[in-house]
Amino acid sequence: MDANKLAEQFQQKIDADIKIEPQDWMPDEYRKTLIRQISQHAHSEIVGMLPEGNWITRAPSLRRKAILLAKVQDEAGHGLYLYSAAETLGITRDEMYYQLHSGKAKYSSIFNYPTLTWADMGAIGWLVDGAAIMNQVPLSRCSYGPYARAMVRICKEESFHQRQGFEILLTLSKGNAAQRKMCQDAINRWWWPSLMMFGPTDNDSPHTAQSMKWKIKRFTNDELRQKFVDVCAEQVKFLGMTLPDKDLKWNEERKHYDFGPINWEEFWNVVKGNGPCNKERLATRVQAWEDGAWVREAALAYEEKKSARKYAFQNTAKSTENAPAFQ
Repeated sequence: MDANKLAEQFQQKIDADIKIEPQDWMPDEYRKTLIRQISQHAHSEIVGMLPEGNWITRAPSLRRKAILLAKVQDEAGHGLYLYSAAETLGITRDEMYYQLHSGKAKYSSIFNYPTLTWADMGAIGWLVDGAAIMNQVPLSRCSYGPYARAMVRICKEESFHQRQGFEILLTLSKGNAAQRKMCQDAINRWWWPSLMMFGPTDNDSPHTAQSMKWKIKRFTNDELRQKFVDVCAEQVKFLGMTLPDKDLKWNEERKHYDFGPINWEEFWNVVKGNGPCNKERLATRVQAWEDGAWVREAALAYEEKKSARKYAFQNTAKSTENAPAFQ
């Protein structure tokens, strides 16, 4: 069957909401788009452990420490689910790690900002994980089966993370003056980077139109960003705090909140590697990879030795079966 016919049948499956599976024919660009998106998503989960892992030893109570430790562990699991999904497209995990460590592959720019206070754990949970959920729930209906199925569990766990973050901020908002100030400061610092998480505007996004046609994405960047603003503008009222946007106001005609301009120069600067913590984050990941080399080598050697023993046992059993019986 020629390529045009295959492409036509592929798009018909997409239009009918039939999942594309690894063994199915798919256009090279579809495969490349998924590898780029899923691997960057996986990298974001892994690098995203670092800003919060920084606070595990400094959590204000044993309960808070246990919850944060569980959350960071969840993020590691998310990364592994997503690396596994990407591997079904023909790329190896080592290739993806190399792309991350060499700087070729990107991850979410939000994780290149520092976590200065305990309140940042709350702001990350409420805003960063909230933005992630807004983006990821539609991905559970992505046209590529392994990616969509991985997102089901990830979204359930991210929902817990968001509630945990909001609860931290709610507790601080009911505290003393210093705690309330800490809460507002964290919201101020994480609000705009959280809006940038959805990516550039639709007019400046080179991948959105094609990803929408292939149903990899179900909503555009701007649509998701607007939904996020609408939700947060209401939720912040429960905290007794404010969002750092003097232009934020309800638009009765649009039935949405209007919000101020995003500093896209800052966004692209961070994406290009010039954010507050870009170099630190990448160096930490590379160091972890190098420090773990002996574990990978030991595991590989053990697996090879186990395979050799199994092979020897099978050959021995086979030769015994073929040996002449004693008379």
